[in-house]
Amino acid sequence: MLRYILLAVGLIVLCLLVWNIGLSNIYEAGSKLGPAALLAVLIPSVIMYVIEAYGWKLVLGPSASAVPFWRLLTIRTAGEVVNMTTPTAYLGGEPLKVYLLKQYHVPITEGAASVVIAKTTLTIAEVFYILVGIVIGLFILGTGGSAGQTITAAIVSVAVLVCSIGGFVFVQQRGLFSSMLSMVKKLGLRIRVLETQEEHLRSIDQTILSFYQYHREAFALSTGVCLFGWLAESLEVFVILACLGDTASPWSVISIGALAALIKGGTCFIPGSLGAQDAGNLLLLQAFGYSDVTGITFALLRRFRELVWIVIGLVCLAMVGRQGLSEAHRSESPS
Repeated sequence: MLRYILLAVGLIVLCLLVWNIGLSNIYEAGSKLGPAALLAVLIPSVIMYVIEAYGWKLVLGPSASAVPFWRLLTIRTAGEVVNMTTPTAYLGGEPLKVYLLKQYHVPITEGAASVVIAKTTLTIAEVFYILVGIVIGLFILGTGGSAGQTITAAIVSVAVLVCSIGGFVFVQQRGLFSSMLSMVKKLGLRIRVLETQEEHLRSIDQTILSFYQYHREAFALSTGVCLFGWLAESLEVFVILACLGDTASPWSVISIGALAALIKGGTCFIPGSLGAQDAGNLLLLQAFGYSDVTGITFALLRRFRELVWIVIGLVCLAMVGRQGLSEAHRSESPS
């Protein structure tokens, strides 16, 4: 029920923003964009998806060679559509990725471990990207006025993120799922699904621990690769502003892209971050000296990109789902 309330509030906020700035003004700015410009807006996100899929492949382990890269990209895209459309802190699609990997005979233990590790490298790269963006923002905007308050809030948020990711890695090394099981037992709760899968969960923990012990280079390489994926966010900022007829320095687009990523992550409890992400992007662009019209058009163009990827993700989900049903049918058919 709460998610529907948050979704409704977010939609109202977005409508109020558009109404306040003026639909005619937004239309005038958007009408300058042709099909070529809209296509250009999508290119950075394509780069990001490809790079992050490769970062996942680096930590997939022995089964990496069994999964063609374009299939891995399809599975990741299918999982991300669940992350984008459900209020699960961008985690709801991760179990789906593990399930879809089974089609390529990737053991659940390896698949689950790779998903956890890939999420870790992606998050570490994001935190580093945001830290760089905040430092650049401090130099560009200074520390006074509303811009300074925005940067201060961002610093506090990143401090929380750094502590969270540090704690997450620490827990993984002690046994992520084992710790969850221990906590559930201490609370006196009985979750049958966890109890029946306890052996598998401990096996996943062991696989994760083994990866951290013997594959540190792959972990570092995956983190570095994912950082380049996050930099594609900054490329998107540059492309959108250029299409709207505005200019921006390379340093500005890095800072805007990083802070926009922080805003999106901080509003993940709202379905699609609707309203909050858009208002945040508007305020962010205002802080960097852009007009209200540019800010809201920027936010709406990013929504356009998300909608395109939702459609692509649903197509990918249908493709891999159909393939999974075909595989299951063949396995059940008598030889």
